[in-house]
Amino acid sequence: MNAAVFTSSSALSLPISFCKTRSSQLTRKKGVKGEFRVFAVFGEDSGLVEKKSQWGDLFDVEDPRSKTPPPYKGKLMDVNQALEVARFDIQYLDWRARQDLLTIMLLHDKVVDVLNPLAREYKSIGTVKKELAGLQEELAKAHQQVHISEARVSSALEKLAHMEELVNDRLLPVRVATESESDTPSSSYSTSVHDLDREKTNIGGKSLNVSGPVQPYSPHLKNFWYPVAFTAHLKHDTMVPIDCFEQPWVIFRGEDGKPGCVRNTCAHRACPLDLGSVNNGRIQCPYHGWEYSTDGKCTKMPSTKLLNVKIKSIPCLEQDGMVWVWPGDEPPSPTLPSLQPPSGFVIHAELVMDLPVEHGLLLDNLLDLAHAPFTHTSTFAKGWSVPSLVKFLTPSSGLQGYWDPYPIDMEFKPPCVVLSTIGISKPGKLEGKSTEQCATHLHQLHVCLPSSRNKTRLLYRMSLDFAPILKNLPFMEHLWRHFAEQVLNEDLRLVLGQQERMLNGANIWNLPVAYDKLGVRYRLWRNAVDRGDDKLPFSG
Repeated sequence: MNAAVFTSSSALSLPISFCKTRSSQLTRKKGVKGEFRVFAVFGEDSGLVEKKSQWGDLFDVEDPRSKTPPPYKGKLMDVNQALEVARFDIQYLDWRARQDLLTIMLLHDKVVDVLNPLAREYKSIGTVKKELAGLQEELAKAHQQVHISEARVSSALEKLAHMEELVNDRLLPVRVATESESDTPSSSYSTSVHDLDREKTNIGGKSLNVSGPVQPYSPHLKNFWYPVAFTAHLKHDTMVPIDCFEQPWVIFRGEDGKPGCVRNTCAHRACPLDLGSVNNGRIQCPYHGWEYSTDGKCTKMPSTKLLNVKIKSIPCLEQDGMVWVWPGDEPPSPTLPSLQPPSGFVIHAELVMDLPVEHGLLLDNLLDLAHAPFTHTSTFAKGWSVPSLVKFLTPSSGLQGYWDPYPIDMEFKPPCVVLSTIGISKPGKLEGKSTEQCATHLHQLHVCLPSSRNKTRLLYRMSLDFAPILKNLPFMEHLWRHFAEQVLNEDLRLVLGQQERMLNGANIWNLPVAYDKLGVRYRLWRNAVDRGDDKLPFSG
C-alpha cells in the first residue's frame, strides 16, 4: 500500500513530502508524525490568497468541490464507489494543500520583508517588533492548520487503505486462487452436469510418484511453444534475459521490429550479452563490442577481422501480447494456443516474477483451489467458510472444468499455462453455482516457465470485465504486485516445504482425493510427455 500512496502523490504532484526528515524549521512541529511531513497551512476557506508571488501556475488549480461524488455515508460501497471517493479525496487534498503551501510561502515573504535591512532604515525597532509579533500569531494559527492538514491526509490514507481492503476482499478471490480461460466462454464448462465426470479421480490403477531429486527435463517437454515475456516489456532498444530449461537466452527486437531469441553468451569470451545494449536491431556484447542479429549471426567484430561466427538461436514469435519461444529440437508447430482474455475483458496488470520452485510444483498449486480457505486466510480467501465438499467437475477427457461450490472456471493449457475465470457478485464474496450467475468476473493467466529444476519464471496477467477506471489509476500496478506477492508468499512457504521433502524422498502425490482431479490429470499428461507417448491423455 505504501508504494501505491507514493506513486499517487507523485503523479498528482501533491505538495506533500513522504519522507523522514531530521528537521524542518519552517513547517515541522512537535506532534507531526515522523514518517511524513505536510507542507500545509490553511488560508481562508474562500480560496486562494490573491497574491500568487513568483510561484505562478503551481497554485492555479481548479477547486474540485464542485465535482463532489454522491454521498455514500452509511452505505456499503463497491470497489468503483470506494475508488471514486478516494480519488476525490486526493484531488481535494491536492487543491487544498497547494493553497496552504501558498499561505506559508506568503508568510515567508512577509518575514523576509520585515527583516530586510533596507526596509529597516525606514522603520523603528518597535514597528519591526510589532510586525514580527503579528506574523508570529499568524504562524501559530498556521501551525494549528498543519495539524488539520495532517488529520485530513491521515483520513485520506485511511480511505485508501479501506479501498485496498475492498479490492483485496473483492478482486483477490480472484488473484491467485485460479486463472481464467480466455477464449472459451464460461458456459462451455458450466453447462450440463450430466456431461461432466463427477467421479473421484481415477488414475487407472496406477499410483503417482513424484519424489526424489528433480530429474533432467525430457527433450519431449521442450517441443512446445512457451510464452516467455509480455510484449509491453520488450521495447525496441531493450532486451529480456531469460533462463529456459537451464539454458540462458536473451530476447530483443531486430531491425524489422520482430523479436528474436539467441543464446545469452558471446561466442568470443562467453560474456553475458544482456549486460550489453541493443543498437539498430543488433545486440552488442559489452566486453569487446561484437554484435549479433536475431538469427545469432555475428555482424560486427571491432578491432579485428570479421569471422563467420554464429551463436545458437531458437524460433521466436509474438502473439496475443506475449513473446513465445520454441526450445525443442523438433520443427515448431505452425499454430500457437490463444491466451487472449475473453471478449469484454480489459487487461489491468502484467507481472513477471522469478520463484525458487520447480515449475511442476507451482502448477500443482495453481491447479488446486481446495487449499484456499486454509492457506490464504490473510488475502483473497479471508473469511471463506470451509465447504463440506469441494469438487472439480470436468469432462471425462479434458483438462478444464469448474469448481463446486465456487463460481470458478479453470483450465490447464499445455505445456505450462493455467487459465481461470472467477465470478464475483458482491464485494468480498464468491457467490453463485457458476460464473454465469455472477455479474462481474476476473480472468487470470498464469504461465509457469521452467527456468531450471529449482526455479520458475512466472508470468501473471489479470483482466476484469468491470471497473475500467482501475486501469487508468497510476498506482494500481503497484497494488496488483503487492497483492500478488502476498498471495504467492502464502503459497511459497508451503510449496518450498513440499519441495524440500520431495528432494529427500517424500511422494508429494502420495494420496490424491477427489478435488485433486485437475492436478492429477496434469501429472498424468506430464508423465506421458516425458515418456514420449505418441498420443497424449486428455487431448480429446
